[in-house]
Amino acid sequence: MSDSKKAEAIDAALVRQLADILKETELTEIEVERGDLKIKVKREITVAAAPVTYAAAPAPVAHAAPAAAPAAAPAAPAAPAPAPARAGEEVKSPMVGTAYLAPAPGADAFIKPGDKVKKGQTLLIVEAMKTMNPITSPRDGVVAEIVVGDAQPVEFGEPLVVLEA
Repeated sequence: MSDSKKAEAIDAALVRQLADILKETELTEIEVERGDLKIKVKREITVAAAPVTYAAAPAPVAHAAPAAAPAAAPAAPAAPAPAPARAGEEVKSPMVGTAYLAPAPGADAFIKPGDKVKKGQTLLIVEAMKTMNPITSPRDGVVAEIVVGDAQPVEFGEPLVVLEA
């Protein structure tokens, strides 16, 4: 076997190996140099081969229903309803965070509906940026309602607790 034929056989094997590497690694190009020999293998990726996903359009009946007068009435509750009027003073969140009703997981809650509280007493905690902020009672009173749940996200100005005289 002559040297030129031997070089061609090695080159073909090398090209196949490089092509296999491209498939396995999902690369698009690989280049190898050995002395004066330089081999570059490229593969092209076609976008047309990618799967196409289609979203189903809503049924025409769904679009026609809100236009009818009877269907318009149920649409009103979908909008945020105004907060129900509560008897008593609302203690609102002074910040955005997460409300916790107890000082630690598994511990008893700070307050329960019907509890008498004193001005300055901790009602719950709002965690904001890893800081626990006690929310205290603005006055003496009785807990009428706890509006938020434990570990519930709260917004600035959102009612947390309702106090009665």
